[in-house]
Amino acid sequence: MPDSPRARRSAQPSRFRAHPAQVGVAAFALTIAIGTVLLMLPVARVGPGGSTLLEALFTATSAVCVTGLVVVDTATHWTPFGQVVIVLLIQVGGLGIMTFASVVGLSVLRKMSLRSRITAAAESGSVGLENVRGLLLGIVTTSVVIEVCVGALLSARFVFGYGEPLGRAVWLGLFHAVSAFNNAGFALFSDSLMSYATDPWISLPIAAAVILGSLGFPVLVQLRRFPRLPRKWVMNTRIVLAATVVLLVVGTVYLTAVEWSNPATLGQFAGPDKVLAGFFQSAQARSGGFNTIDWGQMDSASLLGTDVLMLIGGGPAGTAGGIKVTTFAVLFFVLLAEIRGEGAVNVFGKQLARAVQRQAITIVLIAVALIAASTVVLMLLTDFSLDVLLFEVISAFATVGLSTGITASLPVGGQVLLMLLMFIGRLGPITFASALALRQRPATFELPIERPIIG
Repeated sequence: MPDSPRARRSAQPSRFRAHPAQVGVAAFALTIAIGTVLLMLPVARVGPGGSTLLEALFTATSAVCVTGLVVVDTATHWTPFGQVVIVLLIQVGGLGIMTFASVVGLSVLRKMSLRSRITAAAESGSVGLENVRGLLLGIVTTSVVIEVCVGALLSARFVFGYGEPLGRAVWLGLFHAVSAFNNAGFALFSDSLMSYATDPWISLPIAAAVILGSLGFPVLVQLRRFPRLPRKWVMNTRIVLAATVVLLVVGTVYLTAVEWSNPATLGQFAGPDKVLAGFFQSAQARSGGFNTIDWGQMDSASLLGTDVLMLIGGGPAGTAGGIKVTTFAVLFFVLLAEIRGEGAVNVFGKQLARAVQRQAITIVLIAVALIAASTVVLMLLTDFSLDVLLFEVISAFATVGLSTGITASLPVGGQVLLMLLMFIGRLGPITFASALALRQRPATFELPIERPIIG
């Protein structure tokens, strides 16, 4: 009796098919590895010899994961070649490896495989596969336009305000525009942007680029399509915009008030300059990573408040990190509905799916557990205080890049832990989204309902 087609297929050796989530992780890891090799070249470092493996690996990881934590000074350690490598890693990492690869594939081959579309859709925040191409092209266009505009403003300021040569000014403007929009926090000045704390022509364009990048690509694309038609905005866009405004205002008021009289931070400035610096730190705290004041001199209350802002982060499917403002907003509306005794959670006239509520709770619990465990490990490895170590851990996990100045002083084990946190913080949401996109496990039965005592 001849074998059936099904039997013949079973007898054939199975080919390994990587899950899109695995593809995303592998792509980020490969990009980090390539960046590490390039940064280890003698031509990438100022002075004789090349950088150590740890220096190059940490910098490449921080750049690809658009974090900004550093163990060496970007301005003095790296040559122009090394700085170009860093800004390219930032751009590719900010857009997303699969987004970047998909756009290149579309440009060259004019087609995308199903798995590439699924992975790119999860990475870019698309809710479906039918318009992934248009979304990806919109992402690249929006990114380039914003970076060019901000870069031009910064370059003009460096030329006319500080007398920088044109070539140097253009490079400074472009580097910081790319770093800002991608929420990377890398700067070509040893003190980040502290020399420009009272200059609105430097602070405000960079803050604007950080804020736009933190909104997330789906929001930017929709705002570009329907700039004056809020009624066409989806729930995600409305939540992100509302939460961004609220957190910017709350963060500015809180940080400015706490640091107002601190002579080492805002106390040295006049009133308007204090507000400008306070607003700038608030914008950076949610994933930007630049600083115009010394975070190592800030009050512990400011560090704790910034911990909250960093953990919340920015919009989903963008260059910001954290648990995302949508996750925070979902938990807020769940809390509000529970307090009111409502059976359903309603947001902007729409009912929130229960699956979204479960996902939000899961993400927060995993994040808190990972942050707590990592902080304990660093406490065992170092003698730094709890508030400083917690700040460093959350900054790494939320891919923010702010630091009180202890990153380079951590032992090797501590720096490796920060690299893992940056990688997990950047890839975690993408990996989970890709996994959920392919998971189909319809329930065939339901168990009896029972509830424990809560509270």
